[in-house]
Amino acid sequence: MQPHLKSIGIKKAQEIKRYSLRQEGEIDILKIYFRKTGRELLARSSKFKFQRQQKRVSGGYQGDNFTNLSEINPTLRNIIKELDDLALNANSEKELKEQLLDDLKHLESVVSNKIKEMEDKISRL
Repeated sequence: MQPHLKSIGIKKAQEIKRYSLRQEGEIDILKIYFRKTGRELLARSSKFKFQRQQKRVSGGYQGDNFTNLSEINPTLRNIIKELDDLALNANSEKELKEQLLDDLKHLESVVSNKIKEMEDKISRL
């Protein structure tokens, strides 16, 4: 049983192929990829957003210095544990290579868009 996966609407955990996790500001984004069925051209995926947990921590015995920290949401931590328990890390080398290439292409597009945005701002100055 995967009660935390079921709580976010994942009914058939055996169909999960892999997942990715990234942070954007104070939000963690979990993306779960599912295996293709015979009739689908593209694999399905679902995206879930989790607000990071905020904590105010004392700086120690050196005064009243406090630091704001954020950490992963406890619910998300439990979901990731369930995903890892499903042995999703047992991907073949070929799948891992494809995943890394896809991630690299995505990173390349994000960086090129950001560079273009910055160049546009510079040209306006």
